[in-house]
Amino acid sequence: MTYPNDNFNDRNFTTDNTDLPEGEYRYYRDRIHQDAASGQAQQTAVEGHMPPDANKKSTGRGKKGTALLLAACLVLSLIGGAGGAVIAAKSGLINTGSTVLYQGVEVPSSDGSGSTGVGVSYSGVVQRVEDSVVAITTESVATSYFFRQYVTQGAGSGVVLSADGYIVTNYHVINGAQQITVTTNDGSAYSATLVGTDASNDIAVLKVDAKGLTPAVLGDSSKLAVGDAVLAIGNPLGTLSGTVTDGIISALEREVTIDGNTMTLLQTSAAVNPGNSGGGLFNAGGELVGIVNAKSNSDSSGNAVDNIGFAIPINSVKPIIEDLISHGYVTGKIVLGVTLVDITDERTAHYYGLEHTGVYLQSVQSGSIADLGGLRAGDRLVSFGDAQITTGDDLKTALAAHSVGDRVDVKVVRNGKEYTHSLVLTEYVPESAN
Repeated sequence: MTYPNDNFNDRNFTTDNTDLPEGEYRYYRDRIHQDAASGQAQQTAVEGHMPPDANKKSTGRGKKGTALLLAACLVLSLIGGAGGAVIAAKSGLINTGSTVLYQGVEVPSSDGSGSTGVGVSYSGVVQRVEDSVVAITTESVATSYFFRQYVTQGAGSGVVLSADGYIVTNYHVINGAQQITVTTNDGSAYSATLVGTDASNDIAVLKVDAKGLTPAVLGDSSKLAVGDAVLAIGNPLGTLSGTVTDGIISALEREVTIDGNTMTLLQTSAAVNPGNSGGGLFNAGGELVGIVNAKSNSDSSGNAVDNIGFAIPINSVKPIIEDLISHGYVTGKIVLGVTLVDITDERTAHYYGLEHTGVYLQSVQSGSIADLGGLRAGDRLVSFGDAQITTGDDLKTALAAHSVGDRVDVKVVRNGKEYTHSLVLTEYVPESAN
């Protein structure tokens, strides 16, 4: 079963459709989004200024694990990219090998606060890490049904990466924002510049003009075990910055599909609320082990569920932020430049006048790998290299098995005839990074 995409900025993680398969959960992006048109924020008319298009999405990958049943997208975009990247100054962060040298601090010796025993205080850990978490507020321009423009406001969280102002957050927190403000734990506010984004992995890096910030100590998420104590620190509701909640690691490598992007996440029982997105998940030693990005609110029947939050493992985040800071985009990505439609049943195929179910190219971006290789809108994919393609996920898996520079034969059916096209897989570089 497939479901339509929701607005990427809305609270809904996948869909509000209650007609979900038995046992499937509805996932929510834990970001506050205030819409001026609804009276939750002051309305401001902006004459002659239209908001820019949202960044396009690229593919993701992850090791499969035991999942809550996952919601799928009807339209899966592979055009992708880390658009909106602005390369900022990297003084003191990059060595000759272009590896980020995190300006972190040593983890102090245990003072007992890291114990997982019942009734033990975590105040020592919180005091060490609280200054590493910041509140983020955004302003975007939207257009009403009557073509009047107004300002919408959003809120989330972020984690300090370096003393001179690099900050990591979620892509969905800053997506489409014209203005981004970062507020540190001491109340200081800074205007932030967008360094780069990776939409498929829900990561963005910001830069503020500041000195002496307290960077988080990056841990090793591969060493986590189910039952380990963790703390989630963020800005829930957009007004409660510095809020700390505790819990445990409930599951490792939880595979969750978000707007067509499959992500492998940590599951935690620590309370996660709207506004926590982009905040830190810390272990009992005060090390950053994840970036909070989602929660589950209810099951397919609308029954409320509690204590199901998710975070991106820090080991997955590290190479992304290194690339974003060094290059303004994630290197080695392959973006075919197509939008796909999964036709999964005969009734839908008949509705669109198609004879077969399968994966169809809804659109092909001009100048993309697919376009240069001869693929056309309306083609039905049959195979990609040695892999048979029957769903959009099949194509994502097949593409992930290849590298930049590979030449791949792609079979398609067009007007009832089968054709084979040879595609050269080149690295995707967003225009904003040039």
